[in-house]
Amino acid sequence: MHTVTLIPGDGIGPEVTAAACEVIVAAGVSINWETVAAGTAAIEEFGTPLPQQVLDSVTKNKVALKGPVTTPVAGGFPSVNVSLRKKLDLYCNLRPVQSLPGVNTRYENIDLVIIRENTEGLYGGVEFPAGPDAVVATRIITRAASHRIAEFAFAYAAKRGRKKVTAVHKANILKKTDGLFLACCRDIAQAFPSIAYEEIIIDNLCLQLVQNPHQFDILVLPNLYGDIVSDLCSGFVGGLGLVPGANIGRECSIFEAVHGSAPDLAGKNQANPTALILSSVIMLEHLGEREAARRIRQAVETVLKEGTRLTPDLGGCATTTQYTAALCKALLKS
Repeated sequence: MHTVTLIPGDGIGPEVTAAACEVIVAAGVSINWETVAAGTAAIEEFGTPLPQQVLDSVTKNKVALKGPVTTPVAGGFPSVNVSLRKKLDLYCNLRPVQSLPGVNTRYENIDLVIIRENTEGLYGGVEFPAGPDAVVATRIITRAASHRIAEFAFAYAAKRGRKKVTAVHKANILKKTDGLFLACCRDIAQAFPSIAYEEIIIDNLCLQLVQNPHQFDILVLPNLYGDIVSDLCSGFVGGLGLVPGANIGRECSIFEAVHGSAPDLAGKNQANPTALILSSVIMLEHLGEREAARRIRQAVETVLKEGTRLTPDLGGCATTTQYTAALCKALLKS
């Protein structure tokens, strides 16, 4: 029996987390869920979008499954996602991007891994006025953070049998900050001679990805670049509703979908839970439940390939409940 923190989130969060929990039960994994509130759902009760009990629960249980949380634009409360990553030192954002059967896109056989530094860069959120008509944002890159994200990327490649790591930068302009990031990647690359290493400027990467994404294997990036590129790459496989994610630290990890809270779909039973279900697959692998993880991934592929119980974003007319039931049925047959 595993004890895992469950953060339903807001918007469609409660619906997709409920679907993921149902699928995990159908896979035969016993989990004691410790449910805590974050985001807009927590403000009324606790006066903050990130109550201390959320941090305490994740710190205690080491593992959390999290639904999407609304982040206000240009005002309101700070990002709960960024706050969790910084307060819990979840330094690695892992986003595998893989083609799925039955999902029609112009790209085929995509298999990319985005490894994004998660705790610094512009996402430090340190901004201040510089006179009446200007604002300054600070960007911090440290040797320690750059070394450990590079080390994670190469260790992940070695463990998973991947062949190449590409470091993404803008060191032609940001010579000091991105220059330090590259220097750290080069240091770590020397310890993994069997894995090919290359570097590419961020704007050229975007061009090359669109023209031929198959030339890349693992991308390791500073925070902001990684956020943008991971969303770009999700378009290769059908969108954010199909891409899982994990925020990994040395002490604890949070597994969550890449997409947002989609408040316009909340309560309509139309949300696609695939991304969070695939995030739970990564979580189960992390917990050592590899066979259950394999079966859930296989069930997702089976239902998508059959194409008869798909949610509206995938071109179907099934509800979230019906899609989840189809996944559970496929699991029972596996």
